[in-house]
Amino acid sequence: MKFIGRTQEFIYLNTIDKKSCNVLKESVESSLTILWFQSDNTRILIDGQELVFHKNDIVFLTEFHTVVPIEIGEIRILRFNRPFYCVLDHDSEVGCKGILFFGAAQLPIVAIPDEDIGKFNTLWEMFIIEIQSNDQLQIDMLQIMLKRYLILCARLYKLQKNYPVENQEVDIIRQYNFLVEQHFRNKHSVAEYADLLHKSPKTLSNVFSKFNSKTPLQYIQERIILEARRLLHYTEKPVKEIAYELGYDDIHSFSRFFKKKEGISPSQYKKQNQLLKVVR
Repeated sequence: MKFIGRTQEFIYLNTIDKKSCNVLKESVESSLTILWFQSDNTRILIDGQELVFHKNDIVFLTEFHTVVPIEIGEIRILRFNRPFYCVLDHDSEVGCKGILFFGAAQLPIVAIPDEDIGKFNTLWEMFIIEIQSNDQLQIDMLQIMLKRYLILCARLYKLQKNYPVENQEVDIIRQYNFLVEQHFRNKHSVAEYADLLHKSPKTLSNVFSKFNSKTPLQYIQERIILEARRLLHYTEKPVKEIAYELGYDDIHSFSRFFKKKEGISPSQYKKQNQLLKVVR
């Protein structure tokens, strides 16, 4: 079931299983995806890491995550694009820059407590009813319900992950993560992001040290490495082209950076993954 608005804003809602799970592999531009697992021991490869999900786990994905189904049970999928619902101007906790998507340092996963399952089930049923309606109020209703859905998830995430109380410094971290996601291919230094945020590099380092074990530079480098691994594993692009795509004019600089982080050269990494594919 899918609603598409006049300016191509959309929201997609469905319950999938192993026969219909190819939708998980789709990379839809400017989209955000929420997977709510309805059965135990679902196994999915996300960015090369195999994860096991249990009933009533929820995971939050962006268009940049690479998803490969391994063992699929029943999953409720909710996917929407940023034009459909995104509170960018106010950087709300439940907007696209909020804690559930680009604001989280790690892949955000929550487990719905037994006492909250009824709320989620009711909201899902309302989604189904509303997405099948057809009147001038439909998009408003769908946006309201999506916001409610995200609020419920954000509350669980903050509670289960001990997310720090909202303040100006946490807001800086979220904005920084969002900017890294947008610009990591061509901005590799903390100073460049500090300029975008109108802060000094030292201020950013001090803020991150209060709430995170990682430094601002580590966020940039880990995002570059993640994309490098994806491109080496999932595409046939040569190393030189991947280096250029990630902002390196010199393939040797990229190779040194990759080997320092991964322990092997990009070429060796690519060969190893090609061998694994043959074996599988």
